[in-house]
Amino acid sequence: MTRITYEIVQHDNGWAYKVDDVFSETFETKAAAVAAAQDAAARQELSGENETIQFQDEDGKWHVEDVEGSDRPDVEVDENPKA
Repeated sequence: MTRITYEIVQHDNGWAYKVDDVFSETFETKAAAVAAAQDAAARQELSGENETIQFQDEDGKWHVEDVEGSDRPDVEVDENPKA
């Protein structure tokens, strides 16, 4: 199962959550960033309909896959990631 971690970090004179190298919008407080990350994480875990998806990999090759709507990642919010 895929695991996604939303890390709470200081960003642009405020707080944000990030996944890998992608940042959310900036929030005034850490608590606001945590709440937004928890909301995003909860939505990430919701089941949906089965779909056919297309995506391009790092080498530029396109792929087509059928995915089950119940195949959702395991998601966590890390309020104190190690630098």
